[in-house]
Amino acid sequence: MKLIKDKEVLVGADFAGAPLKNAVVSFLKEQGWKITDIGVKDENDPNPIMYHRVGLMVGSKIANREFERAIIFCGTGMGIHIAASKCPHVHAAVCESVPSALRSVTANNCNVLAMGAFYVAPKTGIAMADAFLNHKLGDGYEDWDGFYDYHKLGYDECENFDYEAFKANGFKFENSPNVELAEQPKWMTI
Repeated sequence: MKLIKDKEVLVGADFAGAPLKNAVVSFLKEQGWKITDIGVKDENDPNPIMYHRVGLMVGSKIANREFERAIIFCGTGMGIHIAASKCPHVHAAVCESVPSALRSVTANNCNVLAMGAFYVAPKTGIAMADAFLNHKLGDGYEDWDGFYDYHKLGYDECENFDYEAFKANGFKFENSPNVELAEQPKWMTI
């Protein structure tokens, strides 16, 4: 698996997301990241791959454990996100701000970040990618008792969710573990 600690990341875009992807990739390369770029290389590609196919290709590489994380781009971030999310083990987030990109990984352990080039300016996209790639679950919340365990349980239950078993059980959670989450620290309520 190509890992974040080794500064390796997968990116993919359709024609609408290609300009934002290229700005982000340029920055990441300057920072020493090794980029695997699948999908449309620029908005003038004569044979562009449709957004959902790029999403499925990226999602498949995450599902097959070829990459730890990926960043994907289309016009809104939503279509490519939906497609990638059809693949097992993909925990994708559509984000339009640096705080949401950061929280997607530090609280939700997302492994795919989706951005929409229609709504995210290049400098914002660069900052979002930087936040997403340079943090992990729990970062910044070490003083909040139970934060990591609470969110890790949520991630694990989503990762291992069996819809058919849940349906057979009458759509009820039974014998599910709980984790105590302390009150949010006062410094975080600003």
